[in-house]
Amino acid sequence: MKFTQIRNATILIEFSHGKIIVDPMLARKGSLPKLRYYKSDKRNPLVDLPEVFTENKDNIDYALITHCQKGHFDHLDRAGVRWLVKRQIPTFCTPRDEKFLDKKQILTRVLAQKRSTFFDGTIERIPATHTRGWLTAFMEHGTGYFIQLPNEPSVYLMGDTVLTHSIRNFIQDNQPDYIVAPTGKAQFDLGAPLLLDENEIIELANLSTGKIICNHMGALDHCRIDHHSLAALLEKHAVKDRYIIPRDGDTVILTTNY
Repeated sequence: MKFTQIRNATILIEFSHGKIIVDPMLARKGSLPKLRYYKSDKRNPLVDLPEVFTENKDNIDYALITHCQKGHFDHLDRAGVRWLVKRQIPTFCTPRDEKFLDKKQILTRVLAQKRSTFFDGTIERIPATHTRGWLTAFMEHGTGYFIQLPNEPSVYLMGDTVLTHSIRNFIQDNQPDYIVAPTGKAQFDLGAPLLLDENEIIELANLSTGKIICNHMGALDHCRIDHHSLAALLEKHAVKDRYIIPRDGDTVILTTNY
């Protein structure tokens, strides 16, 4: 299995049945609104798509959406919708997102059960919680996905979430080989972080026996942790060897032989 970091939460997973793009945000640099209205003078996304997307875009077989409503353009923007519709890419989604995506003429494949058949394996929906406090009611919380395929390492895509008791229990009970974690600590001008904070990032190393792949950094103006500060944080806590911090365009071979 191969993991390629595209940009922000957009990733590419390649396995024996094809290539799956997760949460396609495909807009040009600077063509989307700011997310920090008072403390940012830059429009999103902050960076262009890497060349690796251009190299792969005509050979992507499927898409997978963690959440996309309530203005979450960083997981599915208009450019992503146009691309999915033009190529009629089969797009896996939750029952909640089915009608929303159908209206956009996206070819949906609904994961109707909490644990569904996924090619010759399974995919399980793990609830995500996109913040804490008063902002909770305004956010689209979405889902994470736990993917298990024969002869492949297991992968838990956390989606956009903070670390909840149910996620802690899930990780301890299932011990995914890889966890794709949102380590950018996104935060608006007001309110709690929308993603894992520094303490939760470090806690993952204590909960998990697998490897942690870090993403959701460097592409949006409200993300407070970048690649450099994350590396420094992990070094400070002596857990850097447990984490993989890919840059946009990087590909990582996933194996159970760490």
